[in-house]
Amino acid sequence: MSESRRITPGTPYPQGAIWDGAGVNFSLFSENATGVELCLFEDPSKPDQQTERIALEERTDLVWHVYLPRAKPGLRYGYRVQGDYDPAKGHRFNPAKLLLDPYAKAIDGAVRWDNAVFGYTIGNEDEDLSRDDRDSAPFVPKSVVADPYFDWHGDTLLRIPWHRTVIYELHVKGFTARNRGIPEELRGTYAGLAQPSAIEYIKSLGVTAVELMPIHHSVSDRQLLDRGLTNYWGYNSIGYFAPDSRFSSVGSAGDQVAEFKGMVRALHREGLEVILDVVYNHTAEGNHLGPTLCFRGIDNLAYYRTAEDNPRYYVDYTGCGNTLNMRHPRSLQLIMDSLRYWVIEYHIDGFRFDLASALARELHEVDRLGAFFDIIHQDPTLSQVKLIAEPWDLGDGGYQVGNFPVLWSEWNGKYRDCLRDYWRGADRSLSELGMRLTGSSDLYESGGRRPYASINFITAHDGFTLRDLVSYNDRHNEANGEDNRDGSSDNRSWNCGVEGPTDDPAINALRKRQMRNFVATLFLSLGVPMLRAGDEIGQTKSGNNNTYCQDNELSWLDWEHVDRDQLAFCRWMSSFSRAHPVFRRRRWLQGRAIRGSVNGDIGWFRPDGNEMSDVDWNDGNAKSLAVFYNGEIAGSDEYGRKVRDDSFYLMFHAGHEPLEFVLPSDKWGKRWRKEMDTSGRPPVKPGRPVNAGDKIEVNPRSLIVMCRAL
Repeated sequence: MSESRRITPGTPYPQGAIWDGAGVNFSLFSENATGVELCLFEDPSKPDQQTERIALEERTDLVWHVYLPRAKPGLRYGYRVQGDYDPAKGHRFNPAKLLLDPYAKAIDGAVRWDNAVFGYTIGNEDEDLSRDDRDSAPFVPKSVVADPYFDWHGDTLLRIPWHRTVIYELHVKGFTARNRGIPEELRGTYAGLAQPSAIEYIKSLGVTAVELMPIHHSVSDRQLLDRGLTNYWGYNSIGYFAPDSRFSSVGSAGDQVAEFKGMVRALHREGLEVILDVVYNHTAEGNHLGPTLCFRGIDNLAYYRTAEDNPRYYVDYTGCGNTLNMRHPRSLQLIMDSLRYWVIEYHIDGFRFDLASALARELHEVDRLGAFFDIIHQDPTLSQVKLIAEPWDLGDGGYQVGNFPVLWSEWNGKYRDCLRDYWRGADRSLSELGMRLTGSSDLYESGGRRPYASINFITAHDGFTLRDLVSYNDRHNEANGEDNRDGSSDNRSWNCGVEGPTDDPAINALRKRQMRNFVATLFLSLGVPMLRAGDEIGQTKSGNNNTYCQDNELSWLDWEHVDRDQLAFCRWMSSFSRAHPVFRRRRWLQGRAIRGSVNGDIGWFRPDGNEMSDVDWNDGNAKSLAVFYNGEIAGSDEYGRKVRDDSFYLMFHAGHEPLEFVLPSDKWGKRWRKEMDTSGRPPVKPGRPVNAGDKIEVNPRSLIVMCRAL
C-alpha cells in the first residue's frame, strides 16, 4: 500500500465504488469468502498492470469495505477474493483471478480469451476440479469509478399512459451504424441515437417509447470470436449497473455514463420514453466450465442456482449455462438495486425482462407470487415504471403467457402466433383471432389486468424480420457457423410459394400486401403495439432468423434501400390508430345486448352481414370475418371522462380468392366510406359512400376498414 494513502474503514452501503467528492468508498458482498483485496490499476500507459493491492479488513453484514481518500472518478479497479476452491461443494474462489465489481457503474475493456481467465486448468483430466493459479488481470476488463454528476436540465420520467404507448424495439448500433443522417463518428453509439435526425425519424412513426436491446455491459463468447463473430445482441450481461462501452463514442473510462444519460435526456425532451431490455436471468460466466469474471469468484453459491444433489453443476433454465439464484436475498438485492439505479440515476421509464419466468422460479416451478414480484410491487420506485415480461424460459413449465401478476405487461406470444397463422391461411377457428384482436381477455382479464397487459407484436429481434417472414419458409442461418441448426424453425412463416428474393412482380406485390396486413392488424388490435425497428422499411436479413452474432450489415438497418411504400403505410397506420381512441381502449370490451339497436361496443359478423354464431366461431376452415367498433362507446380516458369516436367496420379476409362482404343492416350504420384497404396503398381516395346492405368486394388476403359516415 502506498505510504501517502491513508485508508479508512468506510461503510458497507451503498455497495460498489461511490465517489463523494473527497474519495471513494468501496464495498463488496461475499458471504463465504475468507478475504478480499482491492486491486488498483492507476497507470493509463499500462492498463493491465496492477499498481496497488489493498486488503479489505472491515466486514459488516457480510459486506467487505474500505474508503480511499483522494481517489477519483476514472480510477480502474478489480477484486481478488480468497476462499475455498471446492467445486464439489459449490465454492470456486480463486485469488489469481481479477474480478469485476458486480456494482461497477462503468467497465473498461473486453475479455481477451486466454486460458488464464478460467478458474480451473483447461485440459486437465479432472476438468474444473483443479485450480488454475495464473493471473487473469491482463486479460479481463476492469471496473471504473464513475462520476455520478449530470445536469438533467429538469428532466423526469415521462409516465405516458399504457393505452397511449407504442413501442419501437431497436438495437443502438443496428439503428445508427449505417444512418447517413448521423455524423460518421457517432454512428453506432448512444450519442448517435440522440441525434435530432434519429429522434425525428422515430417520432415520425408515432412511437412513444424506444425499447433498447441490452445495453448492460456484456461479453462476447470465446467460441464466437474464434469463428470471427461476436455477441451482437448483448444477451450475455456481466455488468448490471454499467452501460456497455461498445456503444460509447467517448471511450470507456467512465465517460460513457454521461453519454448514455445525454441520450435519455434527448429522447425525453422529444416525448420518447426509454425502456431497457434487461437480462437478469443469467450471466456471461456460463456453465461450470465457463470463465471466472465476477460472480463466480465472489460467491458462487450466493449468485447462482446450483444442483441440490451436486452443487458443482448449475441449474440452467435459460439455455445459457447458468441461472441467477433468485432464492438468495443478495441476488435479489443486486437486481433490485440495479433496477432502482437505472430509474433514479438514468431516468429509465421501464424494463423488459428477458426470460422472465426464470426470475420467478423459487423452487423448480414458476411462482407468480414469488419474492421477486413481491419486492417489485412494494417498491415505491419500481412499482411506478413500465414492467414487461418475456413470459417464458427454457425450463419445464416455463411458458407462462398470461400468468404474470398485476402491474405487469407481457410479450404476447399467443398474439404473434395467432396472427401469423391467420394471415398465412392456416386452418384454425376464428374464436382465438377474436380474442387476440380485442386484447386477449382470456389471458389477462380474470387476473385484474387491462388490455394493455398485452404487448402485441408480429416480429421481434429474435426471429425473421417482417419482410423475411413473408419471403421464407425456412431459416438460412449458415453465416452463424452452426450448420443452420440455431434459431427457431419459424414454421408460421409464409413465402407465397417462392423462397427468398424474386423478380416476379405478382409475388412481390402479394408479399407487400401481407406486410401491410400484419402492420394494419397490429395497430388495430387492443393492447400495446410493438414494432421491430427495420420492419417499417422492409429490412431483410436474407432469411437469417438468429442474427445474435452478426455485428455487420446483415443486421444493421439498410437506410439506402428503404421500402418507401412500407414506411408510408406504417406511418399512416400508426397515425390512424393514434387518432381513434376506439382502437386504444383502456378497459375491456363488453359486447352488446341483442335488442334491435346498437347499445354495445362491438359486434361480430360473417361476410354475409349476419352476426356470428357459435358454429361460425368454431369453424376451423373459416378465413373471413368482420368486426364493428362502436365509437359512441369508445371508453374513457385516464381521468374517467367518456370518450367518443367514429364507428368502424373492419373486414378481414385471409382466403385465396376475392370475397364479397355485405354491410350489415342500417341499425349499425346507414352509410359507410372506405378508409383503408391493404390490397392497395393508403390513404384511400375519397369515393362515394356506400349504404347498409351493399356488397364490398374484398381482395384475397386483405383487410378493409370502413368508417361510418354521418
